[in-house]
Amino acid sequence: MPSLSRVNLKTHTRVEHPTTKIVGHAREREPPPPPEESPGRYYLLVFQDDRSWMVQLPEEGSVVIGRADDVDLQLPGKAVSRRHARLTLKDGVAQVVDLDSQNGVWVNGERINAARTLSSGDSVSISETSLIYHANSPPRPVMRRRALDSEHFRERVLEELERAHRFARELVLVILLPSEGVDPQRFEELLTSVVRLIDVASVDHHPVDHTAQFYVLMPETGAADAAAAVARISRELAAVDPRMRVGYACSPADGSDLDSLFTSARDAARVAVRGEARAATATSRAFELGDVEVVVAEPSMIRLYALIERLAASSLPVLITGETGTGKEVAASAIHYWSARKDGPFVTLNCAALQEGLVESELFGHERGAFTGAVSSKPGLLEAGSGGTVFLDEIGELTASAQAKLLRVLETKRVMRVGDVREREIDIRIVAATHHDIEQEARVGRFRQDLFFRLSGATVWLPPLRDRPRELPQLARSLLRNACAKVGRPTLEISVGAMRYLARHRWPGNIRELRNVMEYMAATVPGDVLEADHLDERIGRKITGRPVSSRTSRADQATARVNVTPTSSPASTQAPPPAPEPKPEPEPEPRKTFRPIAEEVRELEIRRMSEALAATGGVQTQAANLIDMPLRTFVNKLKRYGLKR
Repeated sequence: MPSLSRVNLKTHTRVEHPTTKIVGHAREREPPPPPEESPGRYYLLVFQDDRSWMVQLPEEGSVVIGRADDVDLQLPGKAVSRRHARLTLKDGVAQVVDLDSQNGVWVNGERINAARTLSSGDSVSISETSLIYHANSPPRPVMRRRALDSEHFRERVLEELERAHRFARELVLVILLPSEGVDPQRFEELLTSVVRLIDVASVDHHPVDHTAQFYVLMPETGAADAAAAVARISRELAAVDPRMRVGYACSPADGSDLDSLFTSARDAARVAVRGEARAATATSRAFELGDVEVVVAEPSMIRLYALIERLAASSLPVLITGETGTGKEVAASAIHYWSARKDGPFVTLNCAALQEGLVESELFGHERGAFTGAVSSKPGLLEAGSGGTVFLDEIGELTASAQAKLLRVLETKRVMRVGDVREREIDIRIVAATHHDIEQEARVGRFRQDLFFRLSGATVWLPPLRDRPRELPQLARSLLRNACAKVGRPTLEISVGAMRYLARHRWPGNIRELRNVMEYMAATVPGDVLEADHLDERIGRKITGRPVSSRTSRADQATARVNVTPTSSPASTQAPPPAPEPKPEPEPEPRKTFRPIAEEVRELEIRRMSEALAATGGVQTQAANLIDMPLRTFVNKLKRYGLKR
């Protein structure tokens, strides 16, 4: 195997030239070590015809390649110029330049026109000979990583959440609770040594009992890979603490903001059995009420439904308050289905939807001939709900007379139909709901105070959807699944970008608005994946807003200014002077708009992946390498974007 001192490829024999110089630092260099030794830091692997061998390169200097007798690396062939190319190494950087050769120098299949920097593994082609450049990096000293404190760790999580939101990426937050007696310093040293370079570890020491909680942020890790990634860390740490508890939460699957992720992971760790890891989804609660599926994940909502379950066992009237669309009817149905009255009827009445003259008839019923159109007797909803539960939604909209009669029904358990003189006994439980501050309404006299006290034997307030970030992803998936089933299509998958888009919206209409959006998506999305741009058509304007000024509104404002005349005194006999013609206002410049950057990134990825698949004949591994994308990420995006393999 020839060394660099002089290589003659025509005869493949080593020719010693003691006067051979390698240019660099203006001094002669000693010839490289013989080829029998292991290769040094830099070398060329030469392929010519059916032969291959190694040529050692200097740490710094220049190597001239050609077919002349005085070059450093001699190659055969008439297509090789006498001085064809020069390879230079300086400060660990290798560059090759064409010395005005007739047939050129090619790097990785591309002819070069200027100096080209080489990376380890690059192929340099000169005529029929290929030279593969290799650079062995020196071993780096092992640096002990330190865990961040809680303040800097939270800042890092916020940064990663922002990046994940911008580029539609996923991440995982892990919380580890060591068992009692474990040395925190030893636990920290092992944790920082087993996490990936991209991961971030943190420790939070309790100042009183000297315990510690440990955190790991895992960027670029999705919900599909979270369990395996957390299990790997747990196995490594079992050498120090086999009884630790581990909880983890994924973004955006378990929340898209910092607080919801920390809460989700912490709750999962607290309910985990010693020696195991628990996902945040395991802390949520799902149950069915008739044909309605209810999902609660927020700690406040879990406690609230635990309260509802206890109230269901009693006979107290319950008043449910909260914004419109927060699920008050679902809470009322839970009270019914978890009570001893579950086999009886569950009657619902929206008091705001009734005509004023028909409220009493609907509530209490009527006898034949009680009013025009009453051609037959009819029991009211209170009577029809005997033995069960009556849910009075928007109770604050009841008329004053209906409020008085309802109060008497609650006190006597008897109802009198309109136009009748007999009272009928009923056995009902009243659950009422309103989005108004009915207590304040009672104080100012717009609602009967005695009726308020009767209805509010127990009160339940439901928080709005914007304050339930942990439930939003699960509610969105559940509502979309139900909507797809109604229209008879397979369930749509919600992409990471779309889930983060949903998390940005404030949802003024709460769960009702989310249900409407999911039903619209189920009916209109053409593919198998719900993307962010699909949602932009439906809720984009509600997020970004749009300018309200227009040419028409400006003209109307100008007309209003022209028609206003000053008030004249009674003695004045002259007509007011005509108003001056308004000067036309300049047209507003069109507001510059931008497409969401996540949408542009998505289009670029689809185009580049399609081109890579076409260039490699559909071979996924080669296509992923071609665009420098991890194979797992490439395969996941194939599914997400619906690209043909």
